[in-house]
Formats: sequence, structure tokens, C-alpha cells
Amino acid sequence: MIDTSLLAKSIGIGVAVAAPVGPMSLLCMRTTLTRGWRHGFAIGGGIAIGDAIYGTVAALGLAGLSSFMLAHQKPLHMAAGLFLIYLGLKTFASGMTPSEEERLSAARGWWRSFTMSILLTLTNPPTIVMFAAVFTALAPTGGLDPAGALVTVVGVFLGSLLWWCAVVVLISALRHVVGQTARAWIDRVSGVVLAGLGLVELRRATAS
Repeated sequence: MIDTSLLAKSIGIGVAVAAPVGPMSLLCMRTTLTRGWRHGFAIGGGIAIGDAIYGTVAALGLAGLSSFMLAHQKPLHMAAGLFLIYLGLKTFASGMTPSEEERLSAARGWWRSFTMSILLTLTNPPTIVMFAAVFTALAPTGGLDPAGALVTVVGVFLGSLLWWCAVVVLISALRHVVGQTARAWIDRVSGVVLAGLGLVELRRATAS
């Protein structure tokens, strides 16, 4: 029988993990605005999958994999930083030629957005530590059994997915209200912010 109390708490955790504004939030909102709701849902779904993967590692206590990811977090931050800078520059440039960006974006598959968002989400290994701490607080004395771990991971996934669905629906509702000139400026500002967040990731990668 499903522990509905644990499921509800896990959904709340998924929402809490997804809600803070960061590079993935900006990427999801900007992509929804310029490419449409399918790409937005693809990015949101990818983020939720990434959260569920880290949640699974924490819930099942996979110490070896967790230690490996944490030991290699600097290269992962480096990769994330470089990719965010690339996305930022590309986004800024697309704001200079919005009509061309609109034409090209329609031809791109949502699968690329989905896989990219999973990979970017997985470049933050400390998320495992956060999930492990939360799951420890949720678990009864003696820890989570396999069924409880599964319920927790499913709840985290559903919570994260619900948040991103809400974001995409909201931005999609505004999409047809925002004019071409406004979209161009949104692209430019988003590009600068994404590149700045990429520099922050590079700094984390090089910090002692």
C-alpha cells in the first residue's frame, strides 16, 4: 500500500527543489517563449528526470556512485559553465536576429531540449547531498525500505514535473502577448544572465 503521507511530502520536496530561480528556470522560460510549449515541457521533463536520478541515488544509498560524482564535481561544474556561456552567447546573438531564430527553432526537435536539460541538471552533484539529507529527515527510524525509497523518488519527480508544467503553462499563456521586439530584448538579457551564471560555474570549478 502506498504511503500517501510520504508521497505528499516527497511531492512538496520536488516542488521546493525545482522552484528556486536559476539557469534551468531561465532556460525553460526563455525556450517556452521562443520555441513554444513542446520545447518548454521537454526541458521541464528533463529537469524532473535529472532530479529523480539524483533522488534515486540518495534514496537507495548508492554511496559509491555518490562519492564518484562528488569527487568529479569540479569537471562537471566546468562543463556546465562552458555550456552555459555557449548558450548565453547564442541566446544573445539570437536576440539580434529574432526572425531567423524563430524560423530555425521551429525545425529543431524537442528531444534535443530534453536531453540537454537532463545533462545540465546532472552537472550539479551536491544535489545528491541535499536529497540525502532530506530523505534522512523523512525516513522513519531504520531508514527507508525499497518501497519507501520508490515512493519518495516518484514523489520528487512528480513535484518537480508539476512545477515545470505550471511554469510552461504560464509562459505559454503570455507567449502571444509578447511582441517580436520584446522577445529580442528578452533574448539579449537572458543571454547575458546565462553567460554570467556560466562564469559562476567556472569559478566553482576552479575554486580550491
